[in-house]
Amino acid sequence: MQIRRFREERGYSLEELAERSGLSFRGLIYIEHGQRGPSVLTLLDIAAGLGVEPGELINHIPQEESDKSAPR
Repeated sequence: MQIRRFREERGYSLEELAERSGLSFRGLIYIEHGQRGPSVLTLLDIAAGLGVEPGELINHIPQEESDKSAPR
Protein backbone atom coordinates (compact mmCIF):
# COMPACT_ATOMS: atom_id res chain seq x y z
CA MET A 1 0.00 0.00 0.00
CA GLN A 2 1.04 3.54 -0.70
CA ILE A 3 -0.63 5.25 2.28
CA ARG A 4 2.54 6.45 3.95
CA ARG A 5 4.03 7.78 0.70
CA PHE A 6 0.91 9.80 -0.13
CA ARG A 7 0.61 11.02 3.47
CA GLU A 8 4.20 12.22 3.56
CA GLU A 9 3.95 13.83 0.11
CA ARG A 10 1.07 15.92 1.43
CA GLY A 11 2.86 16.75 4.66
CA TYR A 12 0.17 15.13 6.80
CA SER A 13 0.94 13.65 10.18
CA LEU A 14 -0.74 10.39 11.15
CA GLU A 15 -3.00 12.40 13.44
CA GLU A 16 -4.04 14.72 10.60
CA LEU A 17 -4.78 11.86 8.22
CA ALA A 18 -6.77 10.09 10.92
CA GLU A 19 -8.86 13.23 11.40
CA ARG A 20 -9.28 13.81 7.64
CA SER A 21 -10.32 10.21 7.03
CA GLY A 22 -12.46 9.76 10.14
CA LEU A 23 -10.37 6.86 11.40
CA SER A 24 -8.68 6.25 14.70
CA PHE A 25 -5.03 7.16 14.98
CA ARG A 26 -4.14 3.70 16.31
CA GLY A 27 -6.05 1.91 13.54
CA LEU A 28 -4.32 4.00 10.91
CA ILE A 29 -0.91 3.11 12.36
CA TYR A 30 -1.72 -0.61 12.14
CA ILE A 31 -2.84 -0.25 8.52
CA GLU A 32 0.09 1.90 7.47
CA HIS A 33 2.58 -0.51 9.01
CA GLY A 34 0.92 -3.53 7.41
CA GLN A 35 -0.22 -5.08 10.69
CA ARG A 36 -3.87 -4.95 9.58
CA GLY A 37 -5.52 -4.89 6.21
CA PRO A 38 -8.15 -2.20 5.69
CA SER A 39 -11.72 -3.04 4.71
CA VAL A 40 -12.97 -1.63 1.43
CA LEU A 41 -14.86 1.12 3.28
CA THR A 42 -11.78 2.02 5.31
CA LEU A 43 -9.70 2.14 2.14
CA LEU A 44 -12.26 4.53 0.63
CA ASP A 45 -12.07 6.74 3.75
CA ILE A 46 -8.26 6.84 3.62
CA ALA A 47 -8.28 7.66 -0.10
CA ALA A 48 -10.76 10.49 0.51
CA GLY A 49 -8.61 11.81 3.37
CA LEU A 50 -5.60 11.84 1.08
CA GLY A 51 -7.48 13.18 -1.94
CA VAL A 52 -6.53 10.24 -4.18
CA GLU A 53 -8.38 7.51 -6.02
CA PRO A 54 -8.60 4.28 -3.99
CA GLY A 55 -6.85 2.34 -6.75
CA GLU A 56 -3.80 4.55 -6.38
CA LEU A 57 -3.31 3.22 -2.85
CA ILE A 58 -3.31 -0.42 -3.90
CA ASN A 59 -2.26 -0.50 -7.56
CA HIS A 60 0.88 1.61 -7.22
CA ILE A 61 -0.09 3.23 -10.54
CA PRO A 62 -0.54 7.01 -10.74
CA GLN A 63 -4.01 7.98 -11.96
CA GLU A 64 -2.68 9.62 -15.16
CA GLU A 65 -0.97 6.38 -16.21
CA SER A 66 -4.01 4.23 -15.51
CA ASP A 67 -6.16 6.63 -17.55
CA LYS A 68 -3.83 6.19 -20.54
CA SER A 69 -3.93 2.41 -20.39
CA ALA A 70 -7.70 2.12 -19.88
CA PRO A 71 -9.57 0.69 -22.88
CA ARG A 72 -11.77 3.14 -24.69
